[in-house]
Amino acid sequence: MIPSDIRAQFPILDSMVHGKPLVYLDNAATTQKPLAVIEAVDDYYRRRNANIHRGAYHLAAGATEAYEAVRRQVQAFIGARHAHEIVFTRGTTESINLVASSFSRRYFKGDDEVIVSGMEHHSDIVPWQLAGATLRPIPFSDEGVLDLTAYERLFSDKTRLVAVCHVSNTLGTVNPIRNIVDVAHAHGVPVLIDGAQAVAHLEVDVQALGCDFYCFSGHKMYGPMGVGVMYGREEMLNELPPYQGGGEMIESVTFERTTYNQLPYKFEAGTPSVGDVIGLGKAIGFMQQVGVRNIADHEEALLRYATDSILRLPGIRLFGTAPGKAAVLSFLVGDAHPYDVGTLVDQLGIAVRTGHHCTQPVMDRYGIPGTVRASFAVYNTRDEVDSFIAALERVLPMLE
Repeated sequence: MIPSDIRAQFPILDSMVHGKPLVYLDNAATTQKPLAVIEAVDDYYRRRNANIHRGAYHLAAGATEAYEAVRRQVQAFIGARHAHEIVFTRGTTESINLVASSFSRRYFKGDDEVIVSGMEHHSDIVPWQLAGATLRPIPFSDEGVLDLTAYERLFSDKTRLVAVCHVSNTLGTVNPIRNIVDVAHAHGVPVLIDGAQAVAHLEVDVQALGCDFYCFSGHKMYGPMGVGVMYGREEMLNELPPYQGGGEMIESVTFERTTYNQLPYKFEAGTPSVGDVIGLGKAIGFMQQVGVRNIADHEEALLRYATDSILRLPGIRLFGTAPGKAAVLSFLVGDAHPYDVGTLVDQLGIAVRTGHHCTQPVMDRYGIPGTVRASFAVYNTRDEVDSFIAALERVLPMLE
């Protein structure tokens, strides 16, 4: 059950857009932030700002403890064994690039293959190409369900890693991660999971999933932009070389030789975004207070209501109809360009995303240029869905 005062914690939701109340349905791109997060970041810069780990004075010690407390909080939130398996980054993209860079330097041999899903975000495609890998995509059905039989046939002696999304940002598909991991591990292949679209909607336990790496962003789970997490199993992280060089990631430096710091600091070069990490901790606290299961149930009900409502409109084509999907609704209105639909409903206060959503291979799979995407969060309501549907009904004649 979602408390009735949730919306009051998000000041931006009181905004007016073109004279209409804002209906924010672009949560897969970024969620809005509750006051607890906004105030925590503000408080850090007003009263607590200092660099961490290196200062003996009061402010530095306090900032360090606040930063490391969030690391322990993230560990518990995703079920990691150790706090030092949690590496702070700027977001999912940097987390995946970190793994791709370090993993390839340690394990790639020159004829390497990485298995990805056909529904991956570009952030889980391009880093592996930059690392020199050949990608082997897992096909998916018209409904958006991965073909696990085809997946098993993709392994070869050149397979170095499997990298798949937990939840598709375009189709909403919740992929069977445990099954995917079990198959890969049976072949002796580690697995990276892009969890950017999962952590705000599902209860995540990295040990139960069995994955070797799990990456996500704060800004998609009610936290600040510019902060994210790369979870890695201790055994894997100990084997990987550093991603970047600089301060904090070293043990000792001479002009002849450098030795590296212990986990997780080996992967956290330079001054981190301390205030944003503290804000991430508040976002996790917000989600835990509401209850991740409660959030998931609320969004699932909204998605069912929105799906039933939009299918009553003429000319609607849905993309991503897998069972048990997360709170994403991708569609087209007849032959209208998605940008035209998004622009028109914006005039009525409705914020949706349009385009290829950084998943061009998905669009190629369906032979379309892009979709309109409405995505839901804990603060969205049935009344907002009604406003969204009413806006579509109003603009339909303009799209003919």
